Amino acid sequence: MYLNKAMVYGNLTRDPEMKALPSGMSICSFSLATNRVYNDRDGKRQEQTDYHNVVVFGKQAETTAKYLTKGSSTYVEGRMQTRSWEKDGQKQYRTEIVADRVQFGPRTGGSGGAAPAASAAGGNNPDDRAPALPDYPEEEINPEDIPF
Repeated sequence: MYLNKAMVYGNLTRDPEMKALPSGMSICSFSLATNRVYNDRDGKRQEQTDYHNVVVFGKQAETTAKYLTKGSSTYVEGRMQTRSWEKDGQKQYRTEIVADRVQFGPRTGGSGGAAPAASAAGGNNPDDRAPALPDYPEEEINPEDIPF
């Protein structure tokens, strides 16, 4: 048995880039940074950053491009894939995560539903404001579509 599974949680290093395949299917690509903190042999704390290329297809690609921006926290689950092509006589390689699932992390800053109402009510202190509500898609959820 073989297993090809990637699970990463990190922050987007750039805004997602949306394209369409000749078949009309949407494709979204972005880069995700993950940090690892460890102690070296001398006991000094070290931090290492890794960068992951991510590709998302279909309806999930459209949602990803619409709601995620640079710096957004995101959990990605999928499989590793390496593509190769030839450019100027040299073989090029790119390893990426083909996402099966993209889950958005908590939103930081930005405009939220509760922030304008709080400032209109005279709450100038950021601690007085209620947390911003997430922007949920407007489509209806059919209970029969839930797998459990």
